[in-house]
Amino acid sequence: MITGELKSKIDRVWDAFWSGGISNPLEVIEQITFLMFIRRLDDIQTAKERKAARTSKPIENPIFPDDKQLLRWSHFTNEAPARMRDIVADEVFPFLRELGGEGSTYSQHMRDARFTIQNAALLAKVVDMLDDIPLAQRDTKGDLYEYMLSKIAAAGQNGQFRTPRHIIELMVEMTAPGPGDEICDPACGTAGFLVESAAYVSRTHRDALLGAEQRQHFNNSMFHGFDFDSTMLRIGSMNMLLHDVENPDIRYRDSLAESAAAESDKYSLILANPPFAGSLDYEATAKDLQAVVKTKKTELLFLALFLRLLKPGGRAAVIVPDGVLFGSSKAHKELRRMLVEDHKLDAVVKLPSGVFKPYAGVSTAILFFTRTDSGGTDDVWFYDVLADGLSLDDKRTPLLSEDKLGAIPTGGPLNEAEHAKNNLPDVLARWVQRNGTERKRQRTEQSFCVPRGDIAAQGYDLSLNRYKEIIHDEVEHRTPADIMDELAKIEAEIQQGMFDLKGRLA
Repeated sequence: MITGELKSKIDRVWDAFWSGGISNPLEVIEQITFLMFIRRLDDIQTAKERKAARTSKPIENPIFPDDKQLLRWSHFTNEAPARMRDIVADEVFPFLRELGGEGSTYSQHMRDARFTIQNAALLAKVVDMLDDIPLAQRDTKGDLYEYMLSKIAAAGQNGQFRTPRHIIELMVEMTAPGPGDEICDPACGTAGFLVESAAYVSRTHRDALLGAEQRQHFNNSMFHGFDFDSTMLRIGSMNMLLHDVENPDIRYRDSLAESAAAESDKYSLILANPPFAGSLDYEATAKDLQAVVKTKKTELLFLALFLRLLKPGGRAAVIVPDGVLFGSSKAHKELRRMLVEDHKLDAVVKLPSGVFKPYAGVSTAILFFTRTDSGGTDDVWFYDVLADGLSLDDKRTPLLSEDKLGAIPTGGPLNEAEHAKNNLPDVLARWVQRNGTERKRQRTEQSFCVPRGDIAAQGYDLSLNRYKEIIHDEVEHRTPADIMDELAKIEAEIQQGMFDLKGRLA
């Protein structure tokens, strides 16, 4: 967990960037990421040197040759600020652009990377901050990155690149990536889904990754991410490298504009929260996607793309706006019919509308499906998430202690009161039972299953409220005889009252 002291330090550095003339939040995080990466390279080189000293063998694949020692973090940070700035700008960055070898995705992203911190005092502040952060610890790095990404979100227009970390964690835990998977995010942004998937595989399949062939796959062919923003590609690529994936496939691609032919039937798992910009011109959309579903709606085009990218048997967990679930257009209905009838729709997990605040209040859901090309949907599992552990207003304040948040709280099982504030552990627990005890639940409960036939009868409407049943308080009804007796008494009382009134007036 990132400490309040570290947050304050990052806030001060962030303010220093702004006062130093660098106000674009993406540029700020990019420059900080460059420096984190440079420091991490030095840590890796130090580990290689220690191993060589222990084994009395030459350094294996050194990052910094003898004539480049000055470019190491541990060396240039001891220089005066002005000299340090010159070394980083004139020598370290050209060295970074050549790192990784010609043709690697990393070298492609770094080709136009520029060092934009001209203020030597600002550079010294950033270096001092990073010196206090234990970058070798995955959790600290992840928390630091998450906090910086939250600043991008707070800035407004770039918020669509960030999916809340606990929602990413939930989706990864539910899909349970394995060491043999090929995982893709066709709108990867800062590569949050890929980073979390790498952490999951490293944690749950540690022994499998000890093998040379499996490790080769993990570092070179397991993770794939596309984006059409060069800054996001650099941040995403370095984010993966900082999380110990050596050569991720993070590359430029306008996923909706380019043909998916070269990528078809390739991936076994897709995790994504693509930006839904509304609609595109037909001319700007790949023709093979139009062949799947004739529409301008980006949310539908992305779903068509996911079905194309998945190999038969491949699975997906993707965030969609609520309109996908109940939209009445021909394209909406046809795509939902395809998911239910032509493939296997596994689940619809409805998220509360405040999950993406403060930069979006749109209602969303997570669709889980498997490409089969031959149907297979028997029952669709629905879960109505009412609370995700944070307040659903713009502040998104934690409602529980840190060890009770997320899909797998470290503080143990949640009690009923805690569950009311964080449903995510329950989502995960019930998901495991979706083909067992969950099928026995009533539709008045927080989760339940709906047979394919019922969904087809509703025009393939996937909105949870279409199937959820509301419990009405029982009302005790009186018999007609009781009601007539009551009316007779009232009538008698009225007549007696009128009689008394006449007597007093007389």
